[in-house]
Amino acid sequence: MSLRKKRPVTPASRFSTLPDFAEITRKSPERRLLETRRRRGGRNSQGRVTVRHRGGGHRHHYRIIDFVGGKTLTGRVLGIEYDPNRSARIALVVFPDGEKRYILATQEMKDGALVSCGAEAQPASGNRLPLRSIPEGSNVCCLELRPGLGGKLVRSAGATAVLMAKTEKAAQIKLPSGEIRLFDLDCQATIGSISNSEHRYESLGKAGRVRWTGRRPKVRGVVMNPVDHPLGGGEGKSSGGRPPTSPWGKPEGVKTRDRRRHSRKMIVKRRK
Repeated sequence: MSLRKKRPVTPASRFSTLPDFAEITRKSPERRLLETRRRRGGRNSQGRVTVRHRGGGHRHHYRIIDFVGGKTLTGRVLGIEYDPNRSARIALVVFPDGEKRYILATQEMKDGALVSCGAEAQPASGNRLPLRSIPEGSNVCCLELRPGLGGKLVRSAGATAVLMAKTEKAAQIKLPSGEIRLFDLDCQATIGSISNSEHRYESLGKAGRVRWTGRRPKVRGVVMNPVDHPLGGGEGKSSGGRPPTSPWGKPEGVKTRDRRRHSRKMIVKRRK
């Protein structure tokens, strides 16, 4: 995968840096693995906005991804596809019994590659194994928090974690944030790093392309009215007159993690 820079014939093309999609080998998705999901624009069941700056965007189907990896048969990759719901690429895998599933594509995954899952699988890129079967020093992704829960961590484009050490009961893994955490040895992970590693260098180039992704504009608090934000109001271009806060008066930069949370004991080193 590489990025392409357009000729600056328009203001949008002058500042845009977009992927060339050279790794995409399959254009149309598998219809049986598509799902329609209603867009809520950041609103809950009562119609109130709980997540700001969401709404609009292109219509698309959700791709059903197999994050658990419960299929113990060896499958073959039919193609690498684009997924509008995530920054990573996905791979369509067919198994000997004819079943097809989507998985997150790793950086080295190609058409025709063989992938397998389970404790008896080989520790090769793209295979999914329990942590007890993965050698120390390996790069892993799509990591489970608890056994059988499915991959929850290290799923975005280019993300990878490092299996640093293992004991009799737990494995010590360094996450992309820099946090070092303990995981159960029965938790499964995929060997390798997530595909589309150059996603961080993309530049959409214009505000309209951001709206296509379903993101709405963000308004600064200092330009609002006092009824809408603690930093609002004032004569002229005032800076708010107080430290930066959220719309609900909470100061920025304060850690919000509960110190009494039961999973705190699993963290060996906090992220910076």
